[in-house]
Amino acid sequence: MSLSCITGLKRKAAVLSALLTVTFATTAQEAAASPSGGTTNWLEILLVFSAVVLLFVIWGMGQVLLILGKQLNNKRRNQEIPKILMVIAGLFAFGGATAQDATAPAALASNFGGIGELEFWALATVIFIELVVILFLAFMARRMYRELTGEADAALARSIESRETSFSAWWKRMDEKWMTRAVPVEKEADVLLDHDYDGIRELDNSLPPWWKYGFYFTIVVAFIYVGNYHVFGTGKNPEQEYAAEMEQGRRVEEAYKAKTKNLVDENNVAMSDAGGIAAGATLYKQSCIACHGQNGEGGIGPNLTDEYWIHGGSMNDIYKTIKIGYPDKGMQAWESMMSPIQMKDLSSYVKSIKGTKPANAKAPQGDLFKD
Repeated sequence: MSLSCITGLKRKAAVLSALLTVTFATTAQEAAASPSGGTTNWLEILLVFSAVVLLFVIWGMGQVLLILGKQLNNKRRNQEIPKILMVIAGLFAFGGATAQDATAPAALASNFGGIGELEFWALATVIFIELVVILFLAFMARRMYRELTGEADAALARSIESRETSFSAWWKRMDEKWMTRAVPVEKEADVLLDHDYDGIRELDNSLPPWWKYGFYFTIVVAFIYVGNYHVFGTGKNPEQEYAAEMEQGRRVEEAYKAKTKNLVDENNVAMSDAGGIAAGATLYKQSCIACHGQNGEGGIGPNLTDEYWIHGGSMNDIYKTIKIGYPDKGMQAWESMMSPIQMKDLSSYVKSIKGTKPANAKAPQGDLFKD
């Protein structure tokens, strides 16, 4: 910092001390008499005096920052310092206004040591704001001073160098211990072998640690594998794994069928087993004999035992005919009276009596159908 800058700071400090002395004397004299008739209110004097003192501290620090800002602006020659000075000027003006407002008494009931509630909180708020402004100005002054003296740049350089040095040392240790463990070039003569292949000399360098530890790991895994599958027999061989997976798949399929046994329609219907066909025969006797005869020979409805079908003779066609019916031809729909499984069993029974040739069979109707 230049000599003129230091001289200016001393001059500002002297002026600030004189102003504080005059302010203290004036404030004490004005606050000696209370509004109620002569009793001194020392709490009010203390608050007002504190607000005024802090105001002058802000003013003094603002002057110091202006000097530092000019010095820093001459050094940096950019647009940042004028912005900082504008902020400082705004804070100084705001602090002066709030301190001036705080000196006006408030005509309210005395609730805080003889001071009105609004007046007390106004003074306390002003003092708090002034303290915040002082802390901010101190921070800015410290920052400017460090930048002027080059301390900030030196600290940053030391920090970067420390990080780089520590990282380099850590990586070197990790590389030597776990990655390469190679002999430095200047010491290769110590590990040089007698082998010479067309001028290429062989070094007796150690294998990289990562490769050796990886090899050791495979040895451990091999012992575990042999013990698990060939010594103790706790592991499954490929055939056993296949059988276990097939059994698991069978259980999953059965569980799925148990949940979806009623999800049958004309698109996915399949032939029922013997039990389902027997259940379909019972349903036929209950619902179909009147139209198709005792044994499917036909009556009002067509013959169900020949190879001719009006609406198709596949399982899908028969199921659809039973489900939706054909009212225009006298075939009612059974969807609302039978479950999907019952219609499946009935379709399976009708399919099973094909070619039985019962007595008194009705003449063929419809088109020839071959499975």
